Amino acid sequence: MDTSHVTAFTKLLNAEDPSPELAGCRVVAAYPQGSPDIESSVMRVPGYTEQVREMGVEIVDSIDALVAKVDVILLESNDGRPHLEQILPALRAGKPVFVDKPIAGSLTDAVAIFAAAEKYEVPIFSASSLRYAEGAQALRHGKIGEILGCDAYSPAALEPTHPDLYWYGIHGVETLFTVMGTGCESVSRTHTPECDVVVGVWDGGRIGTFRGIREGKRGYGGQAFGTTGNAAIGEYGGYRPLLVEIVRFFRTEQPPVSEEETLEIYAFMEAADESKRQGGASVALEDVMKKARRQATDRLKSLGVD
Repeated sequence: MDTSHVTAFTKLLNAEDPSPELAGCRVVAAYPQGSPDIESSVMRVPGYTEQVREMGVEIVDSIDALVAKVDVILLESNDGRPHLEQILPALRAGKPVFVDKPIAGSLTDAVAIFAAAEKYEVPIFSASSLRYAEGAQALRHGKIGEILGCDAYSPAALEPTHPDLYWYGIHGVETLFTVMGTGCESVSRTHTPECDVVVGVWDGGRIGTFRGIREGKRGYGGQAFGTTGNAAIGEYGGYRPLLVEIVRFFRTEQPPVSEEETLEIYAFMEAADESKRQGGASVALEDVMKKARRQATDRLKSLGVD
């Protein structure tokens, strides 16, 4: 309850006359929780809680109480760090979950979340709303033929509690992967206080770049290069396209984005951090994934998940 997604999603889902794509899926209960060490998080909770209450949503005092009242879960905490602990009650109860970005506060926890979902045989789905921008989807589905490369950009404000790109750069990185697809092998990063430029090398020698902006005019977009043409990614399309996919996921229990692609996005960002630590050296995604898989096993055991 510490993100604008909460009020935006509830307004659309609980409308008096929702569109057919959203009809029959209502927000009925919510648990307010913020992160006391992130000022923007804890300050938002009271206002968003009151707005959601005014839309007919029951406010409960625990995640367990919430899980008992609903069929599916929107895990909307702005802070990715507690997502693993927050999702486990829902998984143990067999309730499908949409996890808002970032799926976790570390690659290790992201791997652990998918491992727990597999153990409990519960479908989960995570994405940025930028994935469903009309232009990005058109490019993914062949508008300019096979994608040979892409340059994507977005704001990339930093939050000390999270890996650099997880907090806001995730939007542009997910745009990049929406267009390029999976197959990124290595990453190198150039960092200044004002900007980050991350270069990824995909299989077949394709190159995709992310520019994270912290100074000057900020926005979302980019350029894609294909076998039949080049095209701009276009503008952000708002929350509704993502919400349509969330509702379809809840109805079908078929995640529209694979575990492989989601984890590769977070491995890309973790490799970018490792490249920064190494002064811009190239870092293989498989190396950071191997480390995260080892740590995820121990992390789950510490939470009682074997």
